[in-house]
Amino acid sequence: MRSLTLTFDNGPEPDVTPRVLDILRERGIRTTFFVIGEKLADPERRALAERAFDEGHWIGNHTYTHSKPLGLLPGPGVAEAEIGRTQDLIGELSHPDRLFRPYGNGGIISRALLSPSVVEHLVEGGYSCVLWKAIPRDWSDPDGWVDRALSQCEEQGRTVMVLHDLPSGAMAHLPRFLDGLAARGIAIRQDIPPEMMPIRRGRITQPIADYISDAPSECSA
Repeated sequence: MRSLTLTFDNGPEPDVTPRVLDILRERGIRTTFFVIGEKLADPERRALAERAFDEGHWIGNHTYTHSKPLGLLPGPGVAEAEIGRTQDLIGELSHPDRLFRPYGNGGIISRALLSPSVVEHLVEGGYSCVLWKAIPRDWSDPDGWVDRALSQCEEQGRTVMVLHDLPSGAMAHLPRFLDGLAARGIAIRQDIPPEMMPIRRGRITQPIADYISDAPSECSA
């Protein structure tokens, strides 16, 4: 049976996240929200993360600034500034596995995702690094992403998809997407398949060389 782990990145956003949570609650769906640290510094956005947590969704770390892939940021303090600072803000909302999703700059999984110092931070901090298998580009095609997302789910037996609770208008089509999944018999699950976590609870479980950039020349790219 085909299934989907649905995740949301880049929130919370007061104009979007409440409606997303309403839709998920109405349908009994639980997901993971990978939040931006600097947004959690705002009390209204923090309250939305708390609501998501209270309604059974998992809260993950998606860096503090979401400015560049961490493999392209220089300096030994990057991991603490981008990951540690966000984790402190997440606080008691954290999943026990300390879920972290790197910034992929348009959803690209490449050597730019991480640096050796970031990997060291994730291992020492007991984090789980969560990747993805489907990017329907809802942020750049807010009215046309649903058909693409459904096709991606049909092509894969076990999908991990990234959507975005951002004020692009894309989440107005979330009910249609969920209806399409149901019509195709694609189940929504909250658990994350192990193959999507090359680092799990601070332990490297799969080769991660393909995700790590250590080239100094790339730092200014």
